[in-house]
Amino acid sequence: MKIICLSDTHSNHRNFEDKLPTDADMIIHAGDLTRNGSIGGIQDFMDWFAKLPYKHKIFIAGNHDFALEEDKKWLQFPEDIIYLEHNSVVIEGIKIWGSPAIDGFGWAFDKTEVERDDIYYTIPCDCDIIVSHVPPYGIMDKISMINRHVGCKYLKQRIDSIKPKYVIFGHVHERAGILEKNEITYINTACAYRVIDY
Repeated sequence: MKIICLSDTHSNHRNFEDKLPTDADMIIHAGDLTRNGSIGGIQDFMDWFAKLPYKHKIFIAGNHDFALEEDKKWLQFPEDIIYLEHNSVVIEGIKIWGSPAIDGFGWAFDKTEVERDDIYYTIPCDCDIIVSHVPPYGIMDKISMINRHVGCKYLKQRIDSIKPKYVIFGHVHERAGILEKNEITYINTACAYRVIDY
């Protein structure tokens, strides 16, 4: 299965329209759909996402996507897209778990250490792909301006425990890329798309 990974489009999703490959089977967006998290901005993203020419379309929220946390009842979710929020879905035998949880100091989906530990503990042991907005700690998560790793240690602990095939995330724009480590492929797809074959 060919999967397109994308993240941190920040209301500029239409700029990717002519760049994305058309022969993929699935697209996964790892959050920060919008810049300001408005209902209109998120609805615009979902309507655009639903029209993409892929059989399977999955997304999670990011720390900018306030309406998905606070005003979800006002949003109309198209039938052919899947939104994950601390839960999983199985598609053609591939188990995918997604969460927008973040230690964000007042941003959307801001969770305490205890809450994040509890959330990541729910990742199924047989999970194949983990989609999170934040990176796992120490994996493409260092912000140069503050010289600090901003990834989540609890996420990294769970990943080390269950060893999924892929971990897809964004958030740290300057560290976009792919890293293979201990038989796990980590993909920071912030502000750029990546294509993987499962």
